[in-house]
Amino acid sequence: MKTITLIMLAASLEYAEEKPPCCREAAPAAPLADASLYQLESKWTSDVGREVKLSVLQGRPQIVAMFFTSCEYACPIIVKNMKAIEMALPENLHGKVDFLLVSFDVERDTVAALRAYREKKQLATARWTLLRGKEDDVRELAALLGINYQLDARGQFSHSNTLSVLNAKGELVFQQTGLNNDPKETVAPLKKILSLATP
Repeated sequence: MKTITLIMLAASLEYAEEKPPCCREAAPAAPLADASLYQLESKWTSDVGREVKLSVLQGRPQIVAMFFTSCEYACPIIVKNMKAIEMALPENLHGKVDFLLVSFDVERDTVAALRAYREKKQLATARWTLLRGKEDDVRELAALLGINYQLDARGQFSHSNTLSVLNAKGELVFQQTGLNNDPKETVAPLKKILSLATP
């Protein structure tokens, strides 16, 4: 029993020491194209309470979706689709692709709400970033990603169901619209971005 307890403690400490992509040591800055989302000056707050610009994610491809934690239908499916993409990545892409969720809900999706959502959905700390921002910044990012959203009388957001792929410099290179799509459709451009052959 003592041995099992020590193993569990070690595992929990290892998890606690993991840092999300927004908290990693910054990659060397590279020149960014005008089309890069990393040119945005807006500041966002992560589920670990850190205030960042999107440019902190530079250096790895990102699978990006906009969502809200109290969504009753589409968002859980979007997150499920993202996790399916994560599982479908070939071994030589593991650890080379990150996942980003940005909330529409500037009122209810607090840092604590995002943190609870990460735990509920078991989103790996080392690969997933959850962000909240100001209303104007959320609107700007949604527009740049071609995502429409609107709050209804029930407190639910109707919104585009879109996954976006950014390259390491924050440029939009692929989008997939709809729910329950084949994850291989998104894995293909990731292979191309990273110039990796199918194993």
